[in-house]
Amino acid sequence: MEQSIERTRLQRIFGSDIWYSFTHNPTAMFSALVTLGLIFAAVFAPWIAPHDPFDLATISIMDGNLPPAWSAGGDMNFLLGTDDQGRGVLSTILYGARISLLVGFSSVIFSMVVGIALGLVSGYVGGRTDAIIMRIADIQLSFPAILIALLVDGVARGLIPSDMHSQISIYVLIFAIGISGWVQYARTVRGSTLVEKNKEYVQAARVIGIRPFTILRRHILPNVMGPVMVIATIHLAIAIITEATLSFLGVGVPPTTPSLGTLIRIGNEYLFSGDWWITIFPGITLVVLVLAVNLLGDWMRDALNPKLR
Repeated sequence: MEQSIERTRLQRIFGSDIWYSFTHNPTAMFSALVTLGLIFAAVFAPWIAPHDPFDLATISIMDGNLPPAWSAGGDMNFLLGTDDQGRGVLSTILYGARISLLVGFSSVIFSMVVGIALGLVSGYVGGRTDAIIMRIADIQLSFPAILIALLVDGVARGLIPSDMHSQISIYVLIFAIGISGWVQYARTVRGSTLVEKNKEYVQAARVIGIRPFTILRRHILPNVMGPVMVIATIHLAIAIITEATLSFLGVGVPPTTPSLGTLIRIGNEYLFSGDWWITIFPGITLVVLVLAVNLLGDWMRDALNPKLR
């Protein structure tokens, strides 16, 4: 019985319009392949990376600033060269991508939870509650997201003791990026909720006495998740870029656990001295990751739009 149910679910998935659109869109398939490949490499970095860049026992300063293996003076043990501390650039990219993806996914999930909750309440309750939430959203929209993230990060660093900065820097960064991106979710969910709450199935649920929280969770929320998933995919790329920007400015994760943005900032100091590989390769990785996620989000936006089917 359970196997037949699973088989039916798989048939629905592989027979859906979205799956057909995905399999007939080479750009979407290539973007998904690149995104999943980078995520896989980052998650399994301890097993894939040639070296552990954070194990001081395996790092030698004498290996510092080695060029890529195919260049004169390169070492085959360090395919993409080394940085000033003797760490392999390939290994630092794999470990750095873990931090960037962790911050990106976590901040997107945080923004989704806050934005969806406020959007549902704003659209369903209406009145003064709706006005207050939307005015807060309007005020936040008047400031760039990077400025809000910088403000939140600066306030947190001022309130938290300096000896704890390195321990909770990632959590502060996730909160700063996440709180700057909830507005898009809230406004989208609010608009969809205003439409759904006036439909007959919601009015019938009210008549039979179902509680508002249950109506929001069972009936309205599933019908507003399509646009939310599109926003989340695009927001992931924005969150990764924001994290890289903050880390490049020196207010992101500490140098002991560098992300792609931190690696670019460190390599930028050696760019004009000829050690271009320290910053170029992390930069290329960041561009490829963000571009693949953006292209995937563009396909999802078109695939979930009924007017374009």
